Amino acid sequence: MNKHARRIPPAKGKLGVLLPGMGAVASTFIAGVELVKKGLGKPVGSLTQLQTIRLGKRYENRAPLIKDFVPLASLDQLVFGGWDFFADDMWTAALKAAVLSPDQLAPVRKELASVKPMSAVYDPAYIKNIKAVAPKKGRSKLDLAEQVMADIAAFKKKNGCDRVVMLWCGSTEILPERAACHEDLEAFELGLKNSDPAIPPSMIYAYAALKSDVAYGNGAPNLSVDVPAMIELAERTGTPIMGKDFKTGQTLMKTTVAPMLKARMLALTGWYSTNILGNRDGEVLDDPGSFKTKEKSKLSVLDSILEPERYPDLYGNYHHKVRIDYYPPRGDAKEGWDNIDIRGWLDAPMQIKINFLCRDSILAAPIVLDLVLFLDLAQRAGLKGTQEWLSFYFKSPQCREDLKPEHDLFIQHLKLKNTLRLLMGEEVLDHSGLDYYDTDKGRPTPSAPPRPAARRNTPAKASR
Repeated sequence: MNKHARRIPPAKGKLGVLLPGMGAVASTFIAGVELVKKGLGKPVGSLTQLQTIRLGKRYENRAPLIKDFVPLASLDQLVFGGWDFFADDMWTAALKAAVLSPDQLAPVRKELASVKPMSAVYDPAYIKNIKAVAPKKGRSKLDLAEQVMADIAAFKKKNGCDRVVMLWCGSTEILPERAACHEDLEAFELGLKNSDPAIPPSMIYAYAALKSDVAYGNGAPNLSVDVPAMIELAERTGTPIMGKDFKTGQTLMKTTVAPMLKARMLALTGWYSTNILGNRDGEVLDDPGSFKTKEKSKLSVLDSILEPERYPDLYGNYHHKVRIDYYPPRGDAKEGWDNIDIRGWLDAPMQIKINFLCRDSILAAPIVLDLVLFLDLAQRAGLKGTQEWLSFYFKSPQCREDLKPEHDLFIQHLKLKNTLRLLMGEEVLDHSGLDYYDTDKGRPTPSAPPRPAARRNTPAKASR
């Protein structure tokens, strides 16, 4: 046994998985888990289920599966629930989403039909293109939050869950301006009582989760828990949080290719990206307000990776354009097309073209599984607040307010694995390799601990 394994309580009992938003992504995720449990599918794309982790020196040849190294919950322990704008059970939702064929879904029809969504929190000011059927009604946003807390408690009791994790799989909200009610917990709770318009539904779910000691992850670019008030609540309750916006298609490619350009010092002149998709996500993003939220998330990655302030000649003046078009015939089969104009030796022009014909929910489902299991692990390990080590899974990763987020996919991957090594008392790997050839010069010098977080003095707009 690893020397620190005993510090993390084992994953005993049932783990409840609550999903606000139970459309294509959620139904594909749940169906996939149930099929894998029956031996009728493979969890392709899931690090927790398929990836190994190197431990110690290369010649030790220690590389267990991640799920055998850290004490994760098993798939058999997962129990599913959630909320949605529509009353469809997961069997019906999966058929409508048409990500998986009826023949694929048939063996788990019973399991899917048993998962029925609870009525959702809905605010038409934040979601324009979808109308909820029978949403929750309340005297205030605090009342709505208390209804969600009651849902969590009832779900946990009914299903005999020992622990619960909540992961937002719902739609992209119109992004509110950062307001006074977001700045600290006292102001936020007053905002809930007064139904402050700057508090969107995703924050109501997040507040309910954290007040219920439920870890919360944000799969959309919504503000959700990425404001000081929610971070304060997460730290007070000892609850892990992370977001935002699942990194599935085009941004996955960007965070893979851009590090290569920077590593080789190849200059960037322009990057044009367009997407077509026809699922519910595409319908929501057809609204300009929701698209602006997604655009901000997608545009954020290149500057962070390329650091134009350090390399102005290479990356200081590139043109970056992102488009998303709703095209219903495509359904969940999203297409991402990138034209990348680069320059090489003596500024000679070159191009890279990428045409990624992917399946949005097929790429998102294993992310949902990994985040559910890792957020549960984080809570049992006593981690609280922002879990930056999970940046690997997000387009716009949340981090300490005085830091820049890390977008480089390969650094994110190393960050994730090194955190698992730290939690289990194993050596953190820097992959320099010098220690194999010069043990004195290859030994790293211990570094000073980082200074405490410094809050940015960002003026917040008063709520109206």
